[in-house]
Amino acid sequence: MTADLSLEYALHAEGFGHIAGLDEAGRGAWAGPVVAGAVILPLDRFDLAGILADVNDSKQLTPQVREALLPHIMAAAIATGIGHASNTEIDELGIVPATQLAMRRALAALSVPPDALLTDAMRLPGVSLPCTAIIKGDQKSLSIAAASILAKVTRDQHMNGLDAIFPRYGFREHKGYGTALHQQSLEHFGPCAIHRLTFAPVQAVQAALDAQQERDS
Repeated sequence: MTADLSLEYALHAEGFGHIAGLDEAGRGAWAGPVVAGAVILPLDRFDLAGILADVNDSKQLTPQVREALLPHIMAAAIATGIGHASNTEIDELGIVPATQLAMRRALAALSVPPDALLTDAMRLPGVSLPCTAIIKGDQKSLSIAAASILAKVTRDQHMNGLDAIFPRYGFREHKGYGTALHQQSLEHFGPCAIHRLTFAPVQAVQAALDAQQERDS
């Protein structure tokens, strides 16, 4: 399946001018923020599909391809926005409300206000704009796919920066996701300031460390 502009053109035909695609990165990670991207594409540009022909669901692309595509997305888009929700906000709110918060922040960061929204299966309570939540939207809508790349590249760069602050955890390699390397470092060093303490794998490690400390005391 290749993302195209069919959904955008259908909304455009209904009278919606600026349509923002939204997607997130980092929802399933054990550490770091969830990051949302919002992208409004110029639907009146006849060569848009050709310029963004390789844009697709970010999970289906290599890091190198995502990084190469992002400048083309930024150059073609009418407006782009990024929103973060921190690991602390994720622990306080839960991952779905925190993801919705990041998406609302991404919308607020757009320099051009959208008239309608397309999301990757995510409803946005508290947003009055028409919002269409599409299952596997990042594989169907070019705007959502572009937003997924924007969110993923931004989050990866953020996690690379956090790797320099917390070098023992390998964040540059796994970006906070639940790999064997992350599990090993978490068990060895315990959670750090950017871990999501309400996530079950992190909770389990913390509980084991607390039990060991109690036995040793």
